[in-house]
Amino acid sequence: MSARLRALASKGAVHVAFAFFAMGGWALFANRLHPMPRPLVAALVQGSLSALLTLYLKTVIDALSKRLRGANRLLLPPVVACLGSSAILVAIHTASGTPEILKTIALPLAVSTSYAALYNYSISRGDPGHDRNR
Repeated sequence: MSARLRALASKGAVHVAFAFFAMGGWALFANRLHPMPRPLVAALVQGSLSALLTLYLKTVIDALSKRLRGANRLLLPPVVACLGSSAILVAIHTASGTPEILKTIALPLAVSTSYAALYNYSISRGDPGHDRNR
């Protein structure tokens, strides 16, 4: 990966913006068969949640990975992040009246859990290119 692309990919704001547009778009698609504005509301809710949850995932994983060792360091941070994300997604989508909650959160939850696991692995193995303060 080029230095310029690596620098861009390491920026938290890029992760947050990507999460908002990609997962908000998914929610719009998942709820497309319902009358407007329900798909649009679901998209805005999911996009916002995905952006905030990206920050949440990074914060939780950074904090836990500093405190844990061994297998716990590899397993617990992404599991805790996934459980927290699941609870938040279900609660807020239920409160906002999203018609297709499971369809809406399935992809974002799969992506965020994969992101959490890969991010945690990269910092647990001591990736020299990783800066926890970004």
